[in-house]
Amino acid sequence: MASASRVRVGTLVPLAKDNAGSSNGSVSAIPIFEGSNVVGRNHLVITDKRISRKHLSLHASADGSIEVVVEGPNPIIVRSEGQRRKVSAQETAKITHNDVLELIPGDYFVKYMDMADDPIGSNGLKKGKRHSEEDSAAVKRNRQIMEDEALARTLQESFAEESTNVSDMASGQTSSLLDSSGSSKRSNKRMHSVGPSNDVPSLTFRLMRVQGLPSWANSSSVTVQDVIQGEVLLAVLSDYMVDIDWLLTACPSLRKVPHVLVIHGEDGASLELLKKMKPANWILHKPPLPISFGTHHSKAMLLVYPQGIRVVVHTANMIHVDWNNKSQGLWMQDFPCKDAKDINKKVPFENDLVDYLSALKWPEFRANLPVVGDVNINASFFRRFDYSSAMVRLIGSVPGYHAGPSIKKWGHMKLRSVLEECTFEKQFCKSPLIYQFSSLGSLDEKWMSEFTYSLSAGKSDDGSPLGIGKPMIVWPTVEDVRCSIEGYAAGSCIPSPQKNVEKDFLRKYWTRWKADHVGRCRAMPHIKTFTRYDGQNIAWFLLTSSNLSKAAWGALQKNNTQLMIRSYELGVLFLPQTLKSIPQFSCTEKNRPSQDGLTLGKTIKTKLVTLCWKGDEETEPSTKTVRLPVPYQLPPQPYGPEDVPWSWDRRYTKKDVYGSVWPRHG
Repeated sequence: MASASRVRVGTLVPLAKDNAGSSNGSVSAIPIFEGSNVVGRNHLVITDKRISRKHLSLHASADGSIEVVVEGPNPIIVRSEGQRRKVSAQETAKITHNDVLELIPGDYFVKYMDMADDPIGSNGLKKGKRHSEEDSAAVKRNRQIMEDEALARTLQESFAEESTNVSDMASGQTSSLLDSSGSSKRSNKRMHSVGPSNDVPSLTFRLMRVQGLPSWANSSSVTVQDVIQGEVLLAVLSDYMVDIDWLLTACPSLRKVPHVLVIHGEDGASLELLKKMKPANWILHKPPLPISFGTHHSKAMLLVYPQGIRVVVHTANMIHVDWNNKSQGLWMQDFPCKDAKDINKKVPFENDLVDYLSALKWPEFRANLPVVGDVNINASFFRRFDYSSAMVRLIGSVPGYHAGPSIKKWGHMKLRSVLEECTFEKQFCKSPLIYQFSSLGSLDEKWMSEFTYSLSAGKSDDGSPLGIGKPMIVWPTVEDVRCSIEGYAAGSCIPSPQKNVEKDFLRKYWTRWKADHVGRCRAMPHIKTFTRYDGQNIAWFLLTSSNLSKAAWGALQKNNTQLMIRSYELGVLFLPQTLKSIPQFSCTEKNRPSQDGLTLGKTIKTKLVTLCWKGDEETEPSTKTVRLPVPYQLPPQPYGPEDVPWSWDRRYTKKDVYGSVWPRHG
């Protein structure tokens, strides 16, 4: 209904924080009409992603009283008759003349004034000036992303409501929404009983929980609260984007952690918001970026406990949509403190970790920790823990021009050097490679050959090289994005332009994102994985923050004597192993043994397979089968003639599952 035909009952008038009554300049005056009203981000003069597009809904009665419903995830404050009341998501409150709302607690104050005392009137609304920096393309793009994330959150919540009547897959039922992406009832039911190896979590990785999926699809998934728990003394949180408000809401126990270091990639208005929102005891650090167009992109956590450390490597930004709406992956393992006799014992995982942390150059700070006392928190501090049971190798990237011995320490050359040391079963000779990621750099055939050569390294058990593998790229089509949980909004987190995606030489690589077996066909991938496989058998598997780009992996220069990397990245590489013990140590489970391993009395070999592997685990007692929740179909299905790879700067006029087109603005 047009506002011209509605009865105006009052106005939400912006106030200064000191309550002096003058406008604070960050919120426009908001006219309130009889019936339904919405207050959201478009009423702000500047972008703040804490305010949702539909932050509040207000129902105004003819007598001027209003019922407020908090629609967004963040609470508000209602101040009425000297009382200050917090109203959380989906809760309601009544407001009347002269009541004050804090749209975010402590921020964006507005007072409700009914028409009898409305100083602005229906024609005096100020629109506020746009900041001149919004003229830049980068800021416009960031604003678009933030708006899409907020919309995606709203869409996801509505999808979750639609899914409440979806019965568990054990009954063989699924919703038409889930089936619409090509997920068959037969295949979903068949895969229901298949889950990752839960007995030893560090041997595998886990998919993150996706809101709104049937329960079977989330049966082995992980949330941020599953990871950050227990008596954490020190937390190092590494990421690209960080929403502290969401993080503290999703994981309130973080407020109790005495020392928190956030290593991030934010800048501009997002960084100012980060500084403003952070608790007083948190330290923010953005690592140096000596080469243009680089980012700090690594996604990891180091959680120090009285008895050890939890190391976490994952693929999600610290924002709501990444931990709720996307296909994501996470690996973690707990390690005990070193015994005094082992203090100088070092293993490759430890050296790789400390080398990577040293490159971040955070400002050293002191922390008083139980048992060890007052210590400097620097990269060397992390040598205090015993990583000898590590089930993975770390593959990191740090910016710079790496030459001499350093050329093999980072990026695809690090992956090459680790694979060269490994022996694989003969079945993996000439076997194919998968590159799966969420952003595509500007590539050429020469670099693709260089990268493929690194990922083809290794030898078979008869000593011969594995040989060059044929790479395939798993990438969502336009139709995948259109029909996804978030609709076209999901495409804002698959940010690759046409000029990168539609190069002719890439056509032969494209294959479909098909994730029926884990229920994630419609949860668009933000996970990044690279693997070599034969059927449902895996030679090696990398879970990483690295997309397919020279900036992330590095490009060889100067006749292959120098590797140039622009960004920070971090991943974990799963390899077949020979084990004498199974890791059992936990920082948070009191009933676990304090020793790090369960001694087997014999050596066993690990065998990496997908969730769809059909072999018999009992036939080889000296082999431990490790099921990796590879979230896409192997072998992948090549694009058909109708399939178009998603690029985020094309115009799509066919409406998505929510009736929207792309782009939504302009």
